[in-house]
Amino acid sequence: MYIFIIALLFIVFFAVYILNLPVFGRLPKGERLKKISNLANYKNGAIENQSPTPALPENVSYLMVIREMIKGNVNSIPKHPIPYEIPNFDRSEKLKLTWFGHSSYLIQVDGLNILVDPVFSKRTSPFQFIGTKNFGGTDFLELEDLPALDIILITHDHYDHLDYNSILKLNDKTTQFVTSLGVGAHLERWGISAEKITELAWGEEISPLANLSFTAAPARHFSGRRFKRNQTVWSSFILKTKNNNIYLGGDSGYDEHFKSIGEKYGPFDLAILECGQYNKMWPLIHMFPEEVAQASIDLKAKNLLPVHWGKFKLALHDWDEPIKRLTKKAAELHVPVLTPKIGETFSLEGNQTTSQWWINL
Repeated sequence: MYIFIIALLFIVFFAVYILNLPVFGRLPKGERLKKISNLANYKNGAIENQSPTPALPENVSYLMVIREMIKGNVNSIPKHPIPYEIPNFDRSEKLKLTWFGHSSYLIQVDGLNILVDPVFSKRTSPFQFIGTKNFGGTDFLELEDLPALDIILITHDHYDHLDYNSILKLNDKTTQFVTSLGVGAHLERWGISAEKITELAWGEEISPLANLSFTAAPARHFSGRRFKRNQTVWSSFILKTKNNNIYLGGDSGYDEHFKSIGEKYGPFDLAILECGQYNKMWPLIHMFPEEVAQASIDLKAKNLLPVHWGKFKLALHDWDEPIKRLTKKAAELHVPVLTPKIGETFSLEGNQTTSQWWINL
């Protein structure tokens, strides 16, 4: 009996210790929690989407999800390394972008460098010995190779968008962080100075630098790094520069918010939208590729850059299915789609990047 009690206490102590490691961040408290609690969509102790959004449909259980994930898909990882290009990080007055795979990309405009959702660890996991590794060819860049940054934007706190190790290494490389309300609690837990952090709720705007503004807008998703969900806000962002209007989608299922944002803030020169990690077992929190094309139309976007694919296996579809389905539907709807290689620096002017580099991988 004593051995059992000691073993149980050890397990409890170990679990508490693990869950309080810095990588899991920290839940909002104090004035930050008070502001979150006053949000119109904060109900019953959690933040809600604009539309009812259960994580799973009524006919799907977590046991079914686990069973399918264990079953897997041999085509969810490319058989050959992903081709990449060496980026051009020279500062630029005109808009140019570099995609690093999944949802990480660098926006360079008006002489400024803005890095979005930087995830450069090998795994989107709290621990680097657990979880699927990034695809071959996608880890060509060292964080030290990135240029000095003016702003790091974090859309929400999931591991494939907010990477503990990357943030630690990038802290001294950036001037400030812009993120969704509540996410600053994680950043401060990791030693980021509160003076460097600006948090926004939906509808709030900040102009951190001349001729530049960010507006947080709704998305249809969820948040959380441990077991308690929806304690921090998840957002899309409108980035306005001197000459450009850009939509940064973050993660989102399809909903009416795209049309509302398009009518209020559009048209957009570019919409950067998630396209990948979807499944019929979780149809409301990620878009299917055909919905991505429609969302671009709803937003009144002149160009569409699909992200959230090409680097990590976080769902069950073939690794290249998202881009194949999207480009097919986009052609039918006459939506211009940009398809840069990972690491390729491109602009919206001149010959746009539309190569089908994923063929035969």
